[in-house]
Amino acid sequence: MPNWDAPSITSWKNAYKEYGILGLRLNYQGRKSYLSDEQREEVLSWLQAKDIWELGELEYKLAFEYDVIYESKRSYYDLFDAAGISWKKTTALNPKADIEAVAAKKKQIESLLASNREEIESGRLRVFLIDECHLLWGDLTGYVWGKTDQEIAVRVINERDKQTYYGAVDYLNGKLLLKAYNAGNSENTIDYLRYLLDQSPSQRLLLFWDGASYHRSHLVQNFLGEINQGLSPEQWKIHCVRFAPNCPSQNPIEDIWLQAKTWARRFCALIPSFSHLKWMFEWFIRHTTFDFATLQMYGVFSEIKY
Repeated sequence: MPNWDAPSITSWKNAYKEYGILGLRLNYQGRKSYLSDEQREEVLSWLQAKDIWELGELEYKLAFEYDVIYESKRSYYDLFDAAGISWKKTTALNPKADIEAVAAKKKQIESLLASNREEIESGRLRVFLIDECHLLWGDLTGYVWGKTDQEIAVRVINERDKQTYYGAVDYLNGKLLLKAYNAGNSENTIDYLRYLLDQSPSQRLLLFWDGASYHRSHLVQNFLGEINQGLSPEQWKIHCVRFAPNCPSQNPIEDIWLQAKTWARRFCALIPSFSHLKWMFEWFIRHTTFDFATLQMYGVFSEIKY
């Protein structure tokens, strides 16, 4: 502590460094290092009044309203935890999304699946959730544990190098069928639909996907018309249903892409090239059976064993 009875420039500087602007007050003795029980309850109530917080907001409130500064960030995190607040990843929300349309589409999908439960569980009707993923070499960068005073560099020559994947997760068993392409377009979409048919020789397919332009193209619609020609809608080989527009969260496969990228990032220091990143991404997808809450957001189904 500086000598407050005989202040010098050095003592003022030291006080400012340690206590900020309040350290320049005469006879300032430093801040408390704790909250009283009553103050803690006040802070917890205050934290629960809002959904999103920055750590600095909590630090500011404790410092300037309660004259408390904690030496360790852990003390602030404990307050967040006590208030039911955790560190989490944000999800993208398209402001163009129509909430009522999203809810209506979810109900429609639930009803469609429920009405076909027997065929789905018996294996006669195979349900897929389809999406395309564009893996970039730059996706390799992320959070890892490392020495505090050292930068963690990951070898990335061209972060825009890209590999497009088509994927379809089986709603019944959680397996994802993956195939790599040079881009997302009508020709590759048709090729992937043929691939799904080859993987399901004795089954009809019910596919859910978004409204990408190449999903709605004349080429794709003509292909669907050809393979379903002469069949009633109940017997179509492929029946496609679109999710609500501008709402990626309706398709649980988005979480699978994220899981695969996150897994690959864990080994970022061991991946020397983009081809190795692709191999790691594909290995994870092909050797994982996915089972998480959102994957059953339209109803829970169980395979019938004969």
